[in-house]
Amino acid sequence: MDMPELKIRLPDWLLERLSGDWVPLHGDEEQMRFVISLARENVRQGSGGPFGAAVFDAEGHLVAPGLNLVTSCRCSILHAEMVAMALAQKRLDNHDLSDGGHLHHTLVTSAEPCAMCLGAIPWSGVSRVICGARDEDVREIGFDEGAKPDHWADTLTRRGIQVQRDVLRPEATQILQAYVESGGAIY
Repeated sequence: MDMPELKIRLPDWLLERLSGDWVPLHGDEEQMRFVISLARENVRQGSGGPFGAAVFDAEGHLVAPGLNLVTSCRCSILHAEMVAMALAQKRLDNHDLSDGGHLHHTLVTSAEPCAMCLGAIPWSGVSRVICGARDEDVREIGFDEGAKPDHWADTLTRRGIQVQRDVLRPEATQILQAYVESGGAIY
């Protein structure tokens, strides 16, 4: 039986954007602006859904970006958070981004995690999660976010993962609306 390979390839427009020198992005808002710009361009380019994410190290260096590639790659697990965490782990050559608690990485995501991404976050090794749009903003446009505990942020906090919500929420929500207005697929 011939089985296909599963490869995660970022769109050419993002690879071009990442070429060259990068300065650290400091603070939750600056990092969120970057992530929102990824989501916006993903919609504009038609390369996936209206979600962006990135993993940053403790000094604000970009470790890996993530885009929602579900429709363009025809793979339901390729949510922006999953792509960012997977690429960060590959880049650092470690399935645990904390390296046993020695390193601190932040996952910045344009919207709160769905049930799948929420489940993957504790195993990724990130120590912080920064969210833009709320779960209800995503559900309002028709996305199925799956069954999540009502107090999901508290669940992560109890596991030692800090959660900051509503960072640039209006800007993040605008991307969701733009996606709907452009006729993007809701899944």
